[in-house]
Amino acid sequence: MSRARTLTRRTVMTGALVLGGGVAFGTWRLLTPDANPVLASLEQGAASFNPWVLIEPGGVTLITPHADVGQGVTSMQALLIAEEMDLEPGGFVTAPGVPARAYRNRALSQDAVPFMSTDQRFVARAGRSVAEGVMKLLALQVTGGSSSVPDSYNKLRRAGAVARETLKAAAAARTGIPVTQLSTAQGAVILPDGERIPYPDLTSYAAEIPPVTDVVLRPPSAWRLTGQPVERIDIRDKSTGTTRYGIDQWQADMLFASVRASPRRGGALLGYDATLAQQMPGVLHVLDLPGAVAVVADNTWNAFQALEEISFDWGPAPFPAEQDAHWQILSDAFDTTPAKTWRNDGDVSRLSGPWREYRAPYVAHQPLEPLNATIRVDGERAEIRTTHQMPGLARDKVAKITGLPAARVSFHNLPGGGSFGHRLEFDIIEQAAEIGRQLPGETIKVTLSREEDFARDIPRQIAMARARGAASGGQVTALDLQIAAPSVTRSQTGRAAFEVPGPDLQTVAGAWNMPFAIPDLRVSGRDVEGLAPVSSWRSVGAVTAGFFAESALDELIRDAGADPMAERLRLVRDPVARGVLEAVAEMSDWGRGVAPAEGRGVALVSSFGVPVAQVVDVTATHQGIRIDRVFVAADAGPILDPVNFENQVQGGVVWGLGHAINSEITYAGGEAQQRNYHAAPGLRLWQTPQIVVRGLQSARDIRGIGEPPVPPVAPALAGAVFAATGQRLREMPFARHAAFV
Repeated sequence: MSRARTLTRRTVMTGALVLGGGVAFGTWRLLTPDANPVLASLEQGAASFNPWVLIEPGGVTLITPHADVGQGVTSMQALLIAEEMDLEPGGFVTAPGVPARAYRNRALSQDAVPFMSTDQRFVARAGRSVAEGVMKLLALQVTGGSSSVPDSYNKLRRAGAVARETLKAAAAARTGIPVTQLSTAQGAVILPDGERIPYPDLTSYAAEIPPVTDVVLRPPSAWRLTGQPVERIDIRDKSTGTTRYGIDQWQADMLFASVRASPRRGGALLGYDATLAQQMPGVLHVLDLPGAVAVVADNTWNAFQALEEISFDWGPAPFPAEQDAHWQILSDAFDTTPAKTWRNDGDVSRLSGPWREYRAPYVAHQPLEPLNATIRVDGERAEIRTTHQMPGLARDKVAKITGLPAARVSFHNLPGGGSFGHRLEFDIIEQAAEIGRQLPGETIKVTLSREEDFARDIPRQIAMARARGAASGGQVTALDLQIAAPSVTRSQTGRAAFEVPGPDLQTVAGAWNMPFAIPDLRVSGRDVEGLAPVSSWRSVGAVTAGFFAESALDELIRDAGADPMAERLRLVRDPVARGVLEAVAEMSDWGRGVAPAEGRGVALVSSFGVPVAQVVDVTATHQGIRIDRVFVAADAGPILDPVNFENQVQGGVVWGLGHAINSEITYAGGEAQQRNYHAAPGLRLWQTPQIVVRGLQSARDIRGIGEPPVPPVAPALAGAVFAATGQRLREMPFARHAAFV
């Protein structure tokens, strides 16, 4: 029996310890093959060789199970398969598939262990291996953590290669020509005389033979689509307004609903009076939901208006009612023992003097498309159409509420109009399921108003840091960084129906793994209880901890009288991180002279295994700070889609700037005060700087780029503002302390 099949209790427990906490396991199924979910609904004359490829007489469908919320992951997944299958854009369609174990995400394990991405010691490799096994056991189909590309890269290429070789074998069975004399191109098997047999013409033969699994993947030198500037397959529909999002769902007999739950997140519904609402035009039903009320009407607007006429009696929030108390809880946490000291190099015990304090507020997710779901429940089945980043868990919640087996719940995962982590939560799923349960046989589209979406959003974590350090001889010699924040991981996984105990790595992500060799360096984290619930937000913990770490380092460098770029280059030890710093210095012509009113800032943050360095140029005008240019260098390994890579980086910079300057959620009376975009504006078009991007490809592993560009933005901007004005910004949003134009 192989070693992999003889996992002992000690092995399992060691793995749990490596993960930083305890994990309860049922049965290990590490080597159990996953069933192909496509086969369950395969029609006559169709063939499927693996969970990602379906060939029917009418054409080829590529299954792209990672949820697309605007990041282009549908196109990326399809092109990886098409590359190996010799399909051309336009020669296939895509479908998200059904939630299934086969689509589990194992790449998330790479950032679930307390080892730097550059750490290749045996214990680090073993920890990642155990974490990957845990992810397989949990079988979570998740889109997030910039993991879609690393999760898809090998398995989707292999899926395409298996399909290609199986189709060649089918052509050999049909023609009698040896496989070695066959090739493929443009969606067809090519015979020696040049005759083409389109893939759909081979389905009857392919369905009768076992898939060919002994395949060789093509080297990058032979790629036609991957790594090339190819048009995203969804860009035309999105540009012409023909993409159908959840909010676009419509049918003639549809009913429309909206929901009001406590604006004091987690507070109880003590009572309500819907007398006026029930008399309003178009109102059909007022329904009791757990902790909420739904209005069902003949259109969404009437449902919105009726909810405004209901008087509610809400219980208190299960967290401090006023914002000042949230900050005080974080401040008090520094008088307690850290949950964990994540980095402890040298000795910082000799440091003395005052602490510098940094703050980052709660921030809403703010996707353009408000949360919505369309559902129909009857005695036999439930069907729901929405967007979710964990469709399997979402389906299971519908099953539990409706009392149906999960196999009789059809979950259609639609393109999403943004998310940034918002569509990892389950409120809209659970409420739609309850409405559907109460109105069997009706098709109901549930849509939250913008104000309701803001009021009930589970925001990005609030966080605070204290730092002090030392410099000698013009060099930074010590840094002690203490961070306090609520645990994003425990808050979110608790709502998802499983828990991850132990110190939360996200509290210090982007700080503990800073790629700098400061002789005396300590980074500790405190996971603070008693605050508002929080959720994953684009770049999760790194957006706050990265701001703290780079801001503190920048202040020490300037205290030392050193150049911010030169000192970082002296301190950096990781060659990949050094590469992005050197690249951004060259791109920005760092060292050139600047006018008195101009300022430049630099930051380097590594998150999700990707080091990203940024230089921000600003000018202090009479009206306020103008952001002129942002230079970005990132190394996520091989770049599969250079056009989308640049777009993701530029989008991350714009996202990061807008939120660093303008956005926050504050609580009064237990309720979020910001209820629409006017109260939490992003970056406006006229404020958007020129953004220059360079993607390096020296990293060993392939990584995602959706989130890593965000964390360096705020500290680089803060450094630039200091250079231009002498004002140090230690608290986001920066607009509290400085004007921006």
